[in-house]
Amino acid sequence: MPSSQQQTSSTPWQDRLAEVCREYQIQAPHFQIVSDRRGGRTAWSSIVTVYGKRIEARYWYDGRNITNAREDAAEAALNWLSTQANLTTNW
Repeated sequence: MPSSQQQTSSTPWQDRLAEVCREYQIQAPHFQIVSDRRGGRTAWSSIVTVYGKRIEARYWYDGRNITNAREDAAEAALNWLSTQANLTTNW
């Protein structure tokens, strides 16, 4: 496929987090979707467990944007992993 037609991932933070976990031979990330009833609507967020730490997404999302919640949690997890002294960061 020509490079101009290559598809990009719709989940780049989740993909990168999974890749980093494989590179450093740590357990794959585990995502949990959580909800909070707010008035007549429900807000959704995500928690990812990686390297033994539960990391929450920063924001709450509408139900049709659950992928964004997972992406948010994955980004937060990568940021946290980059601060861990016992892992060399190359991302």
